[in-house]
Amino acid sequence: MFLPAAVFLASIKTIPGGIVLSNGLVERRIHLNKFVGTYSMQRLDSKTEYLRSVEPEAKLVIGGKEVWLGGTTPVPNRAFFQEEWIANLQPSPLSLPFLGQELVPCKAHVPFKPIKGQSWPPHGKAVLLKFGNTSLSATIRFEIYDGLPVISKEVEFKNLAPTPVRVDQVISERLAMVEAESNVESQKGWRLPNLSVFTNESFGGQFNSSIFWEEDPDYTTQVSYMLKTPCVLSVHPPTGPGVDLKQGESLTSPRSHLVLHGSEERELQTLDNRKFFRTMAPWILDNPTMFHLRASGTKEVKAGIDQAAECGFEMVILSFGSGLNMEDVSEKNIAKFRELRQYATSKGVRLGGYSLLASRRVDDENDVINPATGKTGGAIFGNSPCLGSKWGIQYFENIKKFIAETGFDILEHDGNYPGDVCASKNHPGHRDLADSQWMQYKMITDFYAWCREQNVFLNVPDTYFLNGSNKTGMGYRETNWSLPREQQHVHARQNMFDGTWDKTPSMGWMFVPLVEYQGGGAAATIEPLKDHLQDYELHFANNFGFGVQACWRGVRLYDSEETKAMVVRMVNWFKKYRSLLESDIVHLRRADGRRLDYVMHVEESTGKMMLMVYNPTLRPISETLSIPVGERQKISVTHGEEKSIVKNTKGGLLNLAVTIPAKGWTYYILK
Repeated sequence: MFLPAAVFLASIKTIPGGIVLSNGLVERRIHLNKFVGTYSMQRLDSKTEYLRSVEPEAKLVIGGKEVWLGGTTPVPNRAFFQEEWIANLQPSPLSLPFLGQELVPCKAHVPFKPIKGQSWPPHGKAVLLKFGNTSLSATIRFEIYDGLPVISKEVEFKNLAPTPVRVDQVISERLAMVEAESNVESQKGWRLPNLSVFTNESFGGQFNSSIFWEEDPDYTTQVSYMLKTPCVLSVHPPTGPGVDLKQGESLTSPRSHLVLHGSEERELQTLDNRKFFRTMAPWILDNPTMFHLRASGTKEVKAGIDQAAECGFEMVILSFGSGLNMEDVSEKNIAKFRELRQYATSKGVRLGGYSLLASRRVDDENDVINPATGKTGGAIFGNSPCLGSKWGIQYFENIKKFIAETGFDILEHDGNYPGDVCASKNHPGHRDLADSQWMQYKMITDFYAWCREQNVFLNVPDTYFLNGSNKTGMGYRETNWSLPREQQHVHARQNMFDGTWDKTPSMGWMFVPLVEYQGGGAAATIEPLKDHLQDYELHFANNFGFGVQACWRGVRLYDSEETKAMVVRMVNWFKKYRSLLESDIVHLRRADGRRLDYVMHVEESTGKMMLMVYNPTLRPISETLSIPVGERQKISVTHGEEKSIVKNTKGGLLNLAVTIPAKGWTYYILK
């Protein structure tokens, strides 16, 4: 299931006519002689070829005209490619001249100080392909990494001319892919090639904001009668950039990452993706226990910090509704929260708070202007301030000042930039509609890079991981926390089961309503805590058992010595098994409220496994579970804190008899 990284070392080698990027898992062959273009891309262990033809390595639309980097005259057939054709292909007349190549180290795209023995930037190899003429230069950066089935790419353009140029569009990756499905008639949902694509320009709750699957009208031999097969991968901003570059100014495209999968099986595909994020965004491994304190008064905050420290919680977040205003940069406000942060630090607790950005209305002057109406309204969240407005620019200055002067350790940034465009021509941070999305996205990602450099933990309800954010929501409906407590547990485990397909446990946060949230009254809340210890403990078992941290939102973590003892016991249990619980999840049975549900953690470095089993019903359940354990004939099994016993396996499965009490849970260590 897992491949040791040390076996697959990245290399960039010169071959006749070009170069090959390889690490034993994936390979990309690029011709550099008469023309420049990728003509082969493979997943080596499955011998899968991804490309059927050659495309330009990148396209720039500048002043309405196309400029290519690489590309060729037409090939004989776009359904497949034969290397014998290379001798007769000529460079495209649209391409900038190719100037040469240079081997360079991998780049730290986000400022980060490695922790927990991590390396940053990732170990690997990089090469620059350089193009240019007297007015424009361009550089393509390719990176390939040790032990990771990933090839990354970005393009930088620089204006050398004395007059400004407008960059209308940047297509930084364009690949003629082997189609995953062949149909005569158009389909409602086409099957796509077996790879995942991520970029650092992603927003609106999506990983694929800048990723487009397009038709290929020049592929006239395809089966689709109307030539509608989505078989060209194109990476470019959804809007713009639309920016003007003065002489000497440059622009860097979105950075794309192609994850080539060796299997069609969902678990193996998403394990590739989870390993990608652990490598390319290692800050997501920071996974502190988080108390969401619904108060901001000095006395209440100190009491919350004290309880957090006593119970082993590692972070206190002054929650939404707490009264914290990080936009208030008066000396009085800053002094108050600086003192509270210093107090938290003295207790070994990180302190930070919540700020709302985009999903709010400011006024007609500063809100985004809808291009369809010329007025405010109609944004993704209805109304939203434009980040490039006077208000938006001042907002970022205030938040940076507040964080820098208080020393806050965390920013929970709600309503972050979701991708709105703005038709205003009067906002100082952008020119007009064409550059509005690009400039706003650059503003927020520059801000997140600053936060990462300051070691500020970022809770951001969006996919800004490759720009420095630590967590996003695991995926849940907020109003479900107003349901009766016993229903919340099933929903929570469903949400974490579903959310950890594409996220590591540490990438997503969950929620626990210690006080009422979204309604529901007494039946939905944990307070008084001492009266609902079984449900309170089960919330810990749910979240910690998945390796996921919840926002424990309330005014206290305990209200009696018995409550405190339970919280301390569960936090200590989590910390004892932390490395296992934060490791990858193998999805075994999703919660359905009818029978046992369970998942297993697998620790790549040790091969240890941890099985978490839950009973959602009001009756005890005994069942024999068949657990995949790999090619081992015997395995050591430890149930909870009991002594280990050795069990036989058969066909890669361990048959394990379990009995779980009503609304109960348990765990097994397998090694």
